[in-house]
Amino acid sequence: MQIEELGRDACINLLTKIRLGRLACVKGRQPYIVPIFYAFKKGYIYSFSTPGQKIDWMGANPFVCLQVDEIKTPQDWSSIVVFGRYEELPDTIALRPVREMAYELLQQREIWWEPGLAREDIKGRENPLLPLFYRIFIEQITGRRASI
Repeated sequence: MQIEELGRDACINLLTKIRLGRLACVKGRQPYIVPIFYAFKKGYIYSFSTPGQKIDWMGANPFVCLQVDEIKTPQDWSSIVVFGRYEELPDTIALRPVREMAYELLQQREIWWEPGLAREDIKGRENPLLPLFYRIFIEQITGRRASI
């Protein structure tokens, strides 16, 4: 198996093609990683969630990373890591066009609202279904590809 670095264009192509990634954030010394569905456009990753641990942590420390993989076989895969900065998109007049764009981008794919709006019973309380749109400004992107 041979592993090679991906250039920026190849990373962006993979980021555009795949819709499921793992978003990592940190509070203090504790990392936290969760799956998210996302959309990509012009230097930003767009997604949404409901209020909870991920949103709280990213609000306190906006530096995050996203890992996206395409695995065809154990010897044929591509993986990218995006380093970026979380930006909440509150429902304000100024941000309404950006929120609408995020919604339009996300709804182009099936079940885009999961797992963000999945109702769960966590520690005896039900998650409120209050959608919160956000984006991640891409500061750096790296990737690797394996092939035989």
